[in-house]
Amino acid sequence: TQSTWGNMSVTPQRKPANTSVVLATAGYDHTIRFWEAPNGMCSRTIQYADSQINKLAISPDKKYILAAGNTHLRMFDLTTGSAHPVINFDGHTHNITAVGFNKEGNWIYSGSEDGTVKVWDVRNPIPQREFENKAAVNSVVLHPEEGELISGDQLGVVQFWDLSASCCVKQMTPHGTTPIRCISTTPESKLITAVNNTGHCMWWTLDSSPLTEGKLEEDLVNVFRAHDGYALKCLLSPDAKLLATTGADKLVKIWKVPDFSLDKTLQAHVRWVWDCAFSADSAYLITASSDLTARLWDVKQGTMMRSFTGHTKAVTCVALNDMTVE
Repeated sequence: TQSTWGNMSVTPQRKPANTSVVLATAGYDHTIRFWEAPNGMCSRTIQYADSQINKLAISPDKKYILAAGNTHLRMFDLTTGSAHPVINFDGHTHNITAVGFNKEGNWIYSGSEDGTVKVWDVRNPIPQREFENKAAVNSVVLHPEEGELISGDQLGVVQFWDLSASCCVKQMTPHGTTPIRCISTTPESKLITAVNNTGHCMWWTLDSSPLTEGKLEEDLVNVFRAHDGYALKCLLSPDAKLLATTGADKLVKIWKVPDFSLDKTLQAHVRWVWDCAFSADSAYLITASSDLTARLWDVKQGTMMRSFTGHTKAVTCVALNDMTVE
């Protein structure tokens, strides 16, 4: 996948829309901030009066951004500059903790502390499918083949929801009843990673082979301690060669895939680090923290390149789309 960041130390000339970098952060100050990645300037803000913002997601074509709050899921049009949502997706009754687009950008999914996972057509405010979970949902990702959604919940359960059959086709408990905080996978990989409230990271593959026949799913899970205290985010890089994890210990850690050896620790944040996003070429990482900042890192060098400041309360989510859109 091509990235459009270019030389990060130089402010580039204005680029056509299909190679633009869309970088946004949000959190507890009820504001979505859009940033010029090369110079760290805030280029635009959207006020979100309804609640804090828990998650952001940018559409593949960079035309829309989803903002998920407490019961509210709003979609804004990035091409018009309007501060008013183009559609409100109503149906959740508690904090929305996960949101994302499918690869084509024509439907979205969400997960909530109300114990449901929902699927929506981007043009319709009424959910097209709804899956009932037995506990608060903390994370949802789309299966690489886009036929299933994978959720992690407050009881430590990972469930696979079949979009065609509209039911749960598999569930597993990778590390006891400790709440799952985040799940990650990539379109190019059959690897799944998850982190939980005790700072452990779990990983396993979706492949089945003669060596794994007859074994329980839980027996195939590998576990290691990633953070002291809560682990809050795990994210596989687009090239599936690295895993980033963040935690309440104020640290960001980069792990090598597939052996999950620690590559480097990124230190600069002074409070919890809630979220992170890789650039399309896996060379850069953006992190979001309760210390009111987002930070840009050179992953290979392990150095912080820029701090994005302007939020007045905790920054809990970041979204980045720097892919070249054909």
